[in-house]
Amino acid sequence: MKPTDPLTVLPGVGPKLADTLAGLALTTVGDLLFHLPRGYEDRTRVWPLADVQPGMRVQVIARVERADVRFGRRRSLLVNLTDGTGRIGMRLFHFSKSQMRQFEPGQWLRLFGDVRPGHRGLEMPHPEYRLAASRDAAGAEVEATLTPLYPLTSGITNPRLRGLIGRALDGCLRQLDDPLGPLPASIGNLPSLIDAIKTLHRPSPDIDLTQLAAGQHPAQQRLAFEELLAHHLSLTRLKRRLADTLRAQRIRHIDGAQAALFKALGFSPTGAQTRVIGEIAADMARTTPMMRLVQGDVGSGKTVVAAAALVQAVAAGQQGAFMAPTELLAEQHTQTLRAWLEPLRIEVVLVSGRLPKAQRDAANARLASGDPLVAVGTHALFQASTQLPKLGLVVVDEQHRFGVHQRLALLEKGHAAHPHQLIMTATPIPRTLAMQAYADLDTSVIDELPPGRTPVKTVAISQARRDEVITRIAAACADNRQAYWVNTLIEESDLLDAEAAEATAERLKKDCPNLRIGLAHGRLKPAAKQAVMAAFKAGELDVLVATTVIEVGVDVPNASLMIIENAERLGLAQLHQLRGRVGRGAIESFCVLLYQPPLGKNAQARLDTLRRTNDGFEIAEKDLQLRGPGEVLGTRQTGEVGMRVANLVNDAALIEPVQMFAAELSAAEDRLHAVLGRRWLAGAEAYARA
Repeated sequence: MKPTDPLTVLPGVGPKLADTLAGLALTTVGDLLFHLPRGYEDRTRVWPLADVQPGMRVQVIARVERADVRFGRRRSLLVNLTDGTGRIGMRLFHFSKSQMRQFEPGQWLRLFGDVRPGHRGLEMPHPEYRLAASRDAAGAEVEATLTPLYPLTSGITNPRLRGLIGRALDGCLRQLDDPLGPLPASIGNLPSLIDAIKTLHRPSPDIDLTQLAAGQHPAQQRLAFEELLAHHLSLTRLKRRLADTLRAQRIRHIDGAQAALFKALGFSPTGAQTRVIGEIAADMARTTPMMRLVQGDVGSGKTVVAAAALVQAVAAGQQGAFMAPTELLAEQHTQTLRAWLEPLRIEVVLVSGRLPKAQRDAANARLASGDPLVAVGTHALFQASTQLPKLGLVVVDEQHRFGVHQRLALLEKGHAAHPHQLIMTATPIPRTLAMQAYADLDTSVIDELPPGRTPVKTVAISQARRDEVITRIAAACADNRQAYWVNTLIEESDLLDAEAAEATAERLKKDCPNLRIGLAHGRLKPAAKQAVMAAFKAGELDVLVATTVIEVGVDVPNASLMIIENAERLGLAQLHQLRGRVGRGAIESFCVLLYQPPLGKNAQARLDTLRRTNDGFEIAEKDLQLRGPGEVLGTRQTGEVGMRVANLVNDAALIEPVQMFAAELSAAEDRLHAVLGRRWLAGAEAYARA
């Protein structure tokens, strides 16, 4: 038997069971070796009944004293048992007459199950049990190692899967390819691959279960190191392949083009913006496609940086595409970019599925002409009818909201050359996560806010004090300031969100009749939504009641108060984004987190973090701890490259050693990548391209 053999070589595995196991991504015998337990049961020890307590899950050996059918709310069979040190009852709710005849007085049983209080002492409801001729015969079957519990799917049980994995361990574990060999002592005292797998499937009774539960046992760390290395090699090889095989149109820096932009804007870029603009310009001046991630906290001026890159592309005769995650943001970015770029005689074209057909056709015709311009849109940019024959630069805003295939589809529109790609995120990505998940990208960080910005003061207030919040809004507006009131619901629904926002707006109109109140939500038509936003920005409204449609992209320096209702229901990153709508000028600004008590542990941690800091990177680190990497990156972003063993939070300390180890590889890298890629990636490299 070899690790590469199909599962059907195992006795009892036919086509039907093989199909079931394929649902767990198990297709070869070797796959079974890497299907690791999710937990363990201890069947290595027999507990005296005198030591058994409610809530324990234990194995006992006892003798039947009597068995009776009991009639209460449910008919049940109660078997009274003793081992000489104490007594316990085995209660069965589903039983047959033949089972009843098994439990003659004096019959020995070996039981494993949960212990709970009963009417007349301790009970085990429906435990696993086996009959035995004597106490010694029952004890002879005690397990030598902890019993693993595996992730399952419909149609397979733990005992069946344990049997298959046991055959794989006995039949081919020693044949498993270990391309890493002994790891350097600097990484830690980690076992060999074979010893690590054996330990995790058949752990000794004295293993540190706390360490196992935390994923920090050396055996787990050995596999985590290998998996992290597989992902890192995949991404770095991809980066090299892009550099070696793909060619982009060289977009040279045109003297004066970006200077004209900032002259029209009436301000100078910050030092951080200048640095990042220079990094982007240098990338685009090469024939290797730029793959750059730009991180910047809320209000750091990422859109200005993107505009400078687009100006460089258009000045060089190329087309630029700016991709936004929602229709509303696409419309807002269109307005912003038109205000900035049209004075420079740069055309900005909106591509939206909500445009009337005639306007949509006209927009597509302009793009298909190949004239230098900027296209702004959402997924409408991916459609086959949208042609960008001279696409030189793609800007992707809020990258984690897009699926990988969507971004790849836009990149393929470059036709003759591969477009440069600039990815922006206003959700700072923790360094460890960025090092591993974006190893194929160059990273720039805008770590400086424009001058004049004031930190937002954040408070958390119970819904019971809602009237005080309304009074605070009235006072702020009386001082010629403006305020946001954001409604959130557990269920994401345009209809429900709209109803909640409408109810809030009506109450505010009733309680504050002198205030001018506007309403924006996802069910408004685009023109109506834009009109409300424009009125708020122009100071014609005092309060904007909205759903989270205003999370990103709205810039109203006079707004100094943000109310977030049901703040306990939102993640840290989204709360930080919403808070970033205020504090965009020199005015002292406040964010009020309205919550419904009692707060859960994680909700309390999120609100406490927001109150304590305005640092987006610190918030991102906390978000990573609370939600995990898949949520921070977005499930559509991670796609099929999610980790199976490694955890980017708990195993962060392994990431730098992985990169150092990879940097020292030479001739062995190709073979290493081939083995580890088959083992850990399962064809996931296509996802890494984006």
